[in-house]
Amino acid sequence: MKYLSILASALLATASAHGQSGESCRTAPDPTLQKPEVYAGYDCVNLLDSTAVTVQPTGSGSFTVCKIVKVMNTRGAVANRILKYDYDPLTAHAEFHRVTIYKANGDVVNLDITRQQDYAAPARAIYWGARQIMMEIGRLDPGDIIDYQIDKKGFTYALLADGASDDESRFIPPMRGQFYDIVPFWATEPTVRKVYKVNIPMEKEMQFQFYQGECSSSMRYEDGRKAYTFVSTDIMPAKREPNMVDLFDAAPKLMMSSTPRWQDKSLWFNKVNEDYGSFNAIPEAQKKVDELIRGKKTEMEKIAVLTHWVADNIRYSGISMGKGEGYTLHNLTMNYTDRCGVCKDIAGTLVAFLRMAGFEAYPAMTMAGSRVESIPADHFNHCVAVVKLSSGTYMPLDPTWVPFCRELWSSAEQQQNYLPGVPEGSDLCLTPVSAPENHYVRIKADNRLDAKGTLTGQFTITAEGQSDSNIRRIFTTGWQSQWQSALESQLLAVSPKARLISVDYGKDPKNYQAAPIKMTFRYEIPGYALPGEGEMLFKPMVMNNLYNQVKSYLRIDTDLKERQYGFKDACSRLVELDETIQLPAGYKLAIDGKEDRAQSPAADFEGSLRQEGGKVLLHQRLALKKRVYEAGDWDGFRNAVNAHKSFREYIVIKR
Repeated sequence: MKYLSILASALLATASAHGQSGESCRTAPDPTLQKPEVYAGYDCVNLLDSTAVTVQPTGSGSFTVCKIVKVMNTRGAVANRILKYDYDPLTAHAEFHRVTIYKANGDVVNLDITRQQDYAAPARAIYWGARQIMMEIGRLDPGDIIDYQIDKKGFTYALLADGASDDESRFIPPMRGQFYDIVPFWATEPTVRKVYKVNIPMEKEMQFQFYQGECSSSMRYEDGRKAYTFVSTDIMPAKREPNMVDLFDAAPKLMMSSTPRWQDKSLWFNKVNEDYGSFNAIPEAQKKVDELIRGKKTEMEKIAVLTHWVADNIRYSGISMGKGEGYTLHNLTMNYTDRCGVCKDIAGTLVAFLRMAGFEAYPAMTMAGSRVESIPADHFNHCVAVVKLSSGTYMPLDPTWVPFCRELWSSAEQQQNYLPGVPEGSDLCLTPVSAPENHYVRIKADNRLDAKGTLTGQFTITAEGQSDSNIRRIFTTGWQSQWQSALESQLLAVSPKARLISVDYGKDPKNYQAAPIKMTFRYEIPGYALPGEGEMLFKPMVMNNLYNQVKSYLRIDTDLKERQYGFKDACSRLVELDETIQLPAGYKLAIDGKEDRAQSPAADFEGSLRQEGGKVLLHQRLALKKRVYEAGDWDGFRNAVNAHKSFREYIVIKR
């Protein structure tokens, strides 16, 4: 009874403090008392997770975030002893409004809210002045309940601002009058009740959709305004699968926006950057562009040389420079002088370079990692560029993701949505699948095995696209003194006894633009074959941990028999492995040979192992056709990869 009174006090205090928020601050009874077996083993349980937003005609929002958390064990006590909340002072302000602890022994502790701390948030690579607020709770015990409220004003993304000030205008989004939000309705711990409520002026229209799940929703008229409320109850932690797609593509979420169409956002993105002068030419950059395109005859040669120069020479490091952060790209004077910036500044530099070379080019927004829906809410985290070709079509370019890469658009971003900021306006676009042949890795080995089990021979590896970038990275980003040891490590992964005799690098491996990488290794591996009574056992070298770094599919667990969600590989890819092994005199395969084949929309495989004369011949061809797969693709992908893996078993030869 004592515990029930504690919970009732917590809920009463919440309702009293947030009566103005109505539905969003109500909660259900504590089910951890009614059904303790359901919550056994969890560190904490969210009794309430509520957000109420009041939107002004300008699009600025006032957020009331309420959470009631029950501590279940000592791990939960430690995890909740400090409360933190992130915000961007350029576009928002946040503070703890109240924090109350309802102790399991009946005590009620109201923390002194003036003790909250506001400090620079930890940062890496992007230094835009993000901040955190923090409240130290102190010692907690199992059964304690934390009840707190955070008040926030502003909008979600850093777009345009002159820097933190007392000016209320900094809370107004640059696309004035527009409001959007992206609300995950999944949880990392059990949540009894989750509520999101947004209150907008009567004259505003709002479109929304709830994806990948269900919730109760309503729209009511309250005090001359429209109130949209979304409620979900009894949420258990989202189930995850290895290599699954992002939770935004698999778990329940709410998307809402007052912007009618993506074309409206495209037009705004174009105008805000043109008005700012992000791409205005400067003489010193024009000189560099003229130098780079001199002698280049085709449009693709010019586009390629400009993209690669920007990718390789503008370092990724974002410093807050006041006005211009967010969706407004820094101007060329700043970017070319500093030679650093984040994705938007690198993309902006390329747009300016292309324009100085006579091309029509614009910036574009994209989301690296998850899908962008048809609701025009700004679910973007990355900036790229588009250039209009002579055919009239726009080609996407991403200088941020292609340093020292032979591609102009990284195929690690295939099947990805993007929105060009073009003067005619654009709908949401999708990058196509890149054919596996664009990312081939081929290893061809010619080996000889002697009667003592020593393997000698050579293999040649060639690669293109993303496979080329993976293999070439040691040359483009590492010290030359590291090359030899890095290449030796490839052989040592095959056998600790391996000895590298020589490597033929072919053309300069640092010059990635010249040609696909091609290297030939010569080696000796004593004791490679395991001796037996009248027989020897060994694995095909090309299947024995050789350059596994590029075979990203091997890091996907194909023992899983089924999947509920889609899954990802690093890239589409073609793997071709061929090996010839000259056997010692008198030896032959212990089996007649092996052959396998699999085909599906997701992946194809063909492989064979056979003997011809005194030689064993291995052939493998694995084509993985996508980067992002549906759950229904799993059987085809799994069957092809498992068939491929089956050829790495020991080969037995007998006299």
